[in-house]
Formats: sequence, C-alpha cells, structure tokens
Amino acid sequence: MLDPYFKAMLDASAEAGAPGLETLPPEMAREVYRTLKFGDEPPMGPVDSRDFTVPGLAGPIPVRHYTPEGAAAVTPGIVFFHGGGWVIGDLDTHDAVCRRLADMTGYRVLAVDYRLAPENPFPASHDDCLSAAEWAFEHAAEIGIDPARIATCGDSAGGNLAASVAISLRDHGKHSLAMQVLMYPVTTFTVTTESMDRLSEGHFLTKAGMIYFRDALFGDGGQVADPRVSVLDVTDLSGLAPAFVSTAGYDPLSDEGAAYAKALDAAGVSVEHHHYEGFIHGFYNLAALAPAVLPAYEDVTKALKARLG
Repeated sequence: MLDPYFKAMLDASAEAGAPGLETLPPEMAREVYRTLKFGDEPPMGPVDSRDFTVPGLAGPIPVRHYTPEGAAAVTPGIVFFHGGGWVIGDLDTHDAVCRRLADMTGYRVLAVDYRLAPENPFPASHDDCLSAAEWAFEHAAEIGIDPARIATCGDSAGGNLAASVAISLRDHGKHSLAMQVLMYPVTTFTVTTESMDRLSEGHFLTKAGMIYFRDALFGDGGQVADPRVSVLDVTDLSGLAPAFVSTAGYDPLSDEGAAYAKALDAAGVSVEHHHYEGFIHGFYNLAALAPAVLPAYEDVTKALKARLG
C-alpha cells in the first residue's frame, strides 16, 4: 500500500488543484520547485559547506563541498548530481539530501550544479557532470577525498547522470570509480515501460512530466537513443563500478530502474537493488514528510560503507 504520508501529500495536492510542473515555463517550474517544503527536516549532525567552481568544457561549473563535523582528514567521497529532469533543481533544492548523506556516512560530498535544459540541451548536463567528477579525482587531495574511494550518486535525472558518468569514466580509463548510487534513475527514453503507463498520473512524477523533460533536454528528439542518456541501451555494461539502485512502487520510473539493475547484474556488475513498495518518486527529498524515508537513507549508508569503508 502507498505510504500514508505520501498518500496524504498526493491527496492534498489533488484537492488543491495544483498545476503540474510540466504545465509551466522552465523558469517558473524551477521557482515553484525551489519553494516546495514539506515540513522540518529530521535532525542531523553539523555539516560544513562551501561553494566554489570547477572548470568545465563550457566554463566554470558551480559546486558545493560538504564536510561533516569530525570528519577525518581524508574520507571517501560522493560526487552528487541532483534530480529535476535536467530542467529544474539546483544545489539548494538538494542541499538537505547532500547534508544527510554527508552526516550519515561521514564522507565528504561534492554536489554539482550542472547546466540545465532547455537553455543548455543534451549533452551539456552530462559534460558538466563528467568534468566535475574527473576534477574530483584529479584534485582529491585538495578536498579531503581518497581518489580510490569515490562514488557517483544522484536521484532521478541525477541518477541517470551518475550512471552515465560511471560508464564514461570506465570508457575513458583514466579514473577508477568505486561505486555508483542510482536513486530511482531514468535509464531509457527509447521504450515506454508498464509502470510508466500504469502510474502515468497522480503520483507526483507523471508521464506528461517525463515528456516535458525529454523535449526540453533533446529539443527535436534526435538524440533520445544516445547511450549517454539511455543507459539501458548500452550494449556493454561490464566492468562498471558496483551499484546501489533504489526504486519505488508508485514511481513511473520503477520498471526502468529495475531493468537497469538486472542489466548490470547480467553484465557481471555487483548490484544491490532496493525496492520501496509504498514509496513515490522523489522520496529521498521527502524525509521531512515521511518517517520511513530515514531507513532508506540507512540502506544507502550501509551499502556505501560496505564498499568504501
């Protein structure tokens, strides 16, 4: 059954007749997304942060570096890519997610404010995220991270970017990624899954929303099959970093996330797949709403510590 806290949120949204983000121009959708608040975040320990930029192919990329209080001089590192369909979201919308990851793991986190579509269509987001990840490897000593223990991590579109960057790092051969954490990731634009049709509306993320994001990302749609974004279509997934994949029972993306976990496993990649049956898309951002979200963070923490120490 749908978690009662998520059900209450969805019922309230339906009763209010709130417009879907896909009905708004990108700038307005971004502002609405920034203002969403579902209560006070559950307590966490102090985490310091600082903002700076790293070089990218098209200019400086804003990043936010998190260090939990009491962290060792060198820790494993998480390079985090926010969700929002490549169109909305930023460092602030996912600040609590990154702080909680840093607090619960004791690791440093580098969050990446990649360029957004439609102003910056594909592959701008991928290029920025790859550049930032490579920078993290090459400047690990400067930011207190062990380059042998770096994970990519992201939610939704950010999960897609985390998977895509993992593939690009493998293909480039310069840096060895230790893990990839894919939170309800987008994995394909070339097929429509059963969960996408069955849960097409009424559960926060909608099928219409995904079409909106797809059109903003690709414009004319000519690159939807590009393996840098439709990672489920990559012919060779062998040799990739071990993966943690989470999916949600009331998420239109559920089937494609599960399919990617199975494809990784079939390719010989170590995969830990957690399916949260009563959850909706975006649940890691909803710890202030639903108590059951914190145990899901504990699952991520446990998996990271098992791989990265």
